[in-house]
Amino acid sequence: MLLNSLKYNNFRNHQFLYFKPADGITIIYGKNGSGKTSLLEGVHYCALTKGLVGANDSECLSFLSEFFLLDANFTSDNELPLSVKVTYTKEKEKKIIVNNSEVKPFSLHIGRIPCIIFTPSEMVIVTGSPIERRRFMDNAICQTNSKYLHDLMAYRRVLTQRNALLLQIHEKHNIQKDMLSLWTEHLAVHAAAIVYARVQFIDAFNERFKQLYAQFSLDEHPCIVYRSSLPYEREQETSLDHLSSFFYKRYLQTEDQEIFRSQTITGPHRDELQFLINNKDIKKYASQGQLRTFLITLKLSLHQYFLDFLDEKPICLLDDIFSELDASRVSSLFKILEPFGQTIITSTEKIAHQNVTTLSIESFRNP
Repeated sequence: MLLNSLKYNNFRNHQFLYFKPADGITIIYGKNGSGKTSLLEGVHYCALTKGLVGANDSECLSFLSEFFLLDANFTSDNELPLSVKVTYTKEKEKKIIVNNSEVKPFSLHIGRIPCIIFTPSEMVIVTGSPIERRRFMDNAICQTNSKYLHDLMAYRRVLTQRNALLLQIHEKHNIQKDMLSLWTEHLAVHAAAIVYARVQFIDAFNERFKQLYAQFSLDEHPCIVYRSSLPYEREQETSLDHLSSFFYKRYLQTEDQEIFRSQTITGPHRDELQFLINNKDIKKYASQGQLRTFLITLKLSLHQYFLDFLDEKPICLLDDIFSELDASRVSSLFKILEPFGQTIITSTEKIAHQNVTTLSIESFRNP
């Protein structure tokens, strides 16, 4: 996938900006606060319909502006043109228009333009709470598996309804076992689908991740382990129906405890990814450099994963990725990125490198 051009109107601190990146690696440099990250965020909106790291649409409006508009043109690896417009106003909310047709719901657009984003704030994926690692995993799977996104949204709806019923039973002491059993059955079906897809993802992703990490360090041996809060043996994963039945029985075993606590205490919303280097938890034993390298490798490993499953090279958006990397790892990073296709990197410094286009963000601004 290639971004040919993108026009920004009233987006963040860009009242007007015209961006035309190179087909390969483009480094955009400029001082802090000049709008480099916002430039990447505009591409992210066009690909994934939302801002970076959970930013609200209203936060992306330029000061005192009533609307923002992003107008992009892409070309797929099969040379098919794709136009994307994202508009937002306070009164009419957000619209996504692809090839002159409005897209509803937005989830239908996910996966059409595969995209990888790295930002320094995402260090919480390796250092923060389990929800950050689940979000990384879910976002990756959603770009290659539309059914997974449907199951994830359905699971969240059922979970909310089931938790409300658990609270009602706890507070009013009503015996509504039939109703609770129905919600539990629905929850088990969606939980099984989610866990099954996650395990398949980790199995496929781990090998790509290990191979890429070796280009940064041969002495460190990383691994990603999926920890389910609904414990089961892998041989039980023979089918979705079998896994759903197993999860339903597990929910029944904890039903009294869940009523007492008024919440569902196990399931995909409580699962965890454990990151290891040399069989040790990186949160406890890794250095800052190792943590950053681990995160960078996580993100860049998605490139091969997306390419294999979608037959389309993703666009890579890398914000301030060189920070805290030594010269050796920066050199390794460039070698990894060379065959990736289109990659857009931001930096506070002008960096020259072979086969890399380096541009000042000021060069995109028009009066």
